[in-house]
Amino acid sequence: MIEWLMAPFQYSFMQTALLAAVLTGVACASIGVYVVLRRMAFIGDALAHTVLPGVVIAYLNSWSLFGGALIAGVITALGIGWLSRREEIREDTAIGVMFTGMFALGILLISTVRSFRDLTHILFGNILGVTTSDLGLIALITMAVLVLLALFHKELELTSFDPIHAEVMGLKASRLRYLLLVLLAFTVVSSIQVVGVVMTSALLVTPAAAASLLTNRLRPMMGLAVFFAVTSGVIGLYASFYADVSSGAAIVLACTGFFALAWIINVIRRRSPDTSEE
Repeated sequence: MIEWLMAPFQYSFMQTALLAAVLTGVACASIGVYVVLRRMAFIGDALAHTVLPGVVIAYLNSWSLFGGALIAGVITALGIGWLSRREEIREDTAIGVMFTGMFALGILLISTVRSFRDLTHILFGNILGVTTSDLGLIALITMAVLVLLALFHKELELTSFDPIHAEVMGLKASRLRYLLLVLLAFTVVSSIQVVGVVMTSALLVTPAAAASLLTNRLRPMMGLAVFFAVTSGVIGLYASFYADVSSGAAIVLACTGFFALAWIINVIRRRSPDTSEE
């Protein structure tokens, strides 16, 4: 049994993939809790898709694909925040405008690329192809996201649960929202190499949504979300090694499995008699 568990990680590319899965899982799950609490799931999906034009432009000019995706993601995040800063345009409308516009631009640009195959690892992910330099960037982004989330933990928690009270206390909810959007853009871009554009939103939302079914306290919710995301990453790597399937898809399906389990536990707990007073 031990030999079966250790066999995949005798290879250096599997060791790198494991570290990438852990780092990405921690980053996505940590910020994903705020995404779920603030009902921003659509933003994560939009950001995952709107990096496409940045990737194609970087590819056409032989620049860093990672850098191109990051620039496009930050521009999208700031654009959503700017369009929805007033009540004339609702946030979901701003997301729809930026999402469709940027994604259409990406499709237009990708039609000029001779070989679509060159960009498939961005669209669908390739965790087994993560290089040491990629891992360094993912680690740097993960650390930055975790540090900023820790520094602004109280402010983000208050504006997530009670934004009106936060405004009364003098907190600048709009600035915190911009901060969260930019951190979300960085997190999305760092996870694209692992699961790709198509599945990044699932990695952001599903572990956090599963955790929210089991607890309504922020720290336990974040801890559970991280556990679900990281464990799903490990399961996905084993599936790709032994079953020869897509690692990104396996990771997301494992996250979905944890969500289904959390939902079942939540249903059973609600139907069981309340014995707290005994």
